[in-house]
Amino acid sequence: MQGLMDWTTSLVIQNGEFTQNAFVALWILAFAESSFFPIPPDIPFIMMGAIQPKMALFMAFLLSTASVIGGALGYGIGLYGGRPLVEWMVNTRFIGRIFNQQKFDMVETYYQKYDVWAVLIAAFTPIPYKVFTIGGGLCRIHFWKFMLVSLIGRSSRFFLVGGALYFFGDHAQILVKNFDKFLVGMLVLGVLGFVAMKYMVPAKNKA
Repeated sequence: MQGLMDWTTSLVIQNGEFTQNAFVALWILAFAESSFFPIPPDIPFIMMGAIQPKMALFMAFLLSTASVIGGALGYGIGLYGGRPLVEWMVNTRFIGRIFNQQKFDMVETYYQKYDVWAVLIAAFTPIPYKVFTIGGGLCRIHFWKFMLVSLIGRSSRFFLVGGALYFFGDHAQILVKNFDKFLVGMLVLGVLGFVAMKYMVPAKNKA
């Protein structure tokens, strides 16, 4: 996995500079990661943002579009491949490290409880997003609702990181070391915001 991570990084950065097709490679990485590729694009994104912080928001846009379109592919894999495909993935040695049965069971539980809003959980947690996209098709979640929430969740994730890189590019290594904690913290803040809105709106209507 470390060798694969180094390879993905070499696609966008070499000798401390962007490669000739860095932005194309970043888009492809985000697209592939949403459906089948094991390495998330976040670390290459953060490293690129540290080199050129002013391009971070543009890169966040690229990542958001690629990830949502790739999520549609993952949805199709789950929808048309079905459980036989999931069982094959779980039992395959290398792929099973990412697509294990425990993760699929957890994702299925999330979808049963939260419907498409489970995608927001995927956007802000270390759980591989591809498991949610394939799980969405497997559970036959409404496609366009899935796409809308996927757009909200992935855009929020990448633009939060992009904004941090834009304003604090020199300290990007802090994001690398604490990336999962950062995203979970954003999820907690988002949940608290939704809870606050839930109680504020009825109070306003009563008034």
